[in-house]
Amino acid sequence: MIPDFLVTHSGGFHADELLSSVILTRLFPKARLIRSRKPEWITPGADRIIYDVGGVYDAAERIFDHHQRGAPLRDDGQPFSSFGLIWKHYGCDYLAVSGLPEAHVEAVHASFDASFVLPVDLVDNGALSPAVAGPLAGLTLPALLETLKPVFDETDPEADDRAFQAALAIARSFVEARIAGSAAKLRAEAIVHQAIEDTGQGRVLELPMGMPFRAAIVKAGADHLLFVVHPRDNDWCLTGIRRADEGFELRADLPAAWAGLSNRDLEMACGVEGASFCHNGRFIAAARTREAAIAMAELAVREAISIGL
Repeated sequence: MIPDFLVTHSGGFHADELLSSVILTRLFPKARLIRSRKPEWITPGADRIIYDVGGVYDAAERIFDHHQRGAPLRDDGQPFSSFGLIWKHYGCDYLAVSGLPEAHVEAVHASFDASFVLPVDLVDNGALSPAVAGPLAGLTLPALLETLKPVFDETDPEADDRAFQAALAIARSFVEARIAGSAAKLRAEAIVHQAIEDTGQGRVLELPMGMPFRAAIVKAGADHLLFVVHPRDNDWCLTGIRRADEGFELRADLPAAWAGLSNRDLEMACGVEGASFCHNGRFIAAARTREAAIAMAELAVREAISIGL
């Protein structure tokens, strides 16, 4: 049943009900968003969805709070916030109305839950402290969204609601961008897998455009690949492949003799006409033509093999 009202608590806001509101207002754009703690609003009814308030979690009654004793936990024992509960029950529908192909909904739902929803749940419940991020603690998404709240001595009674609406638009942009990125990775995966098949046992993977490639390479077990080349706006890019999700170590670095050089200096160092740039960190280089990029890649492969990589 389509709700007429989406009800969350009034007053100061946090990331969990903001992000829950992103999901629900997309699914039910005609529903009125109510911020209140009045009993007549936070009591379940057929015309509403209630979240982050009400002291009850009952999906059948469409009330999703997590502050009460016996609050819901994930299968692994980690706590839900209202965001996690709303994503659990409405996330797949949100992805469907967002235009995600049906075949990708389950994978994106799970990856978004693990990488985006769960951290918000843990921070909201005090199970994860942003302080572990050190100097970046104030730059986590929950912290940044909370900076949008009115200052303590704001006297306008409408300030909280105005700030909530402003923060909601910002929160929406993060959710939509993250999901769009996840969907794009799945689209890229099919292209990368085909390119791997076409490459066979070659060491250089050529792609038709810039795209996320590492996860697909790992999934395919293509451990023999060392470099990727692809066209970009007005030139061609040659890049290394990171060994792990974290860190910057590559399967093979570009030659040390190329580091930090560009244009004629780089052409002289590598002997390839059209070579135009090599980053000092030796993880990316550029060339003016496909032929030059491929030639540079082959030189980089030979050096990597010669030193036992």
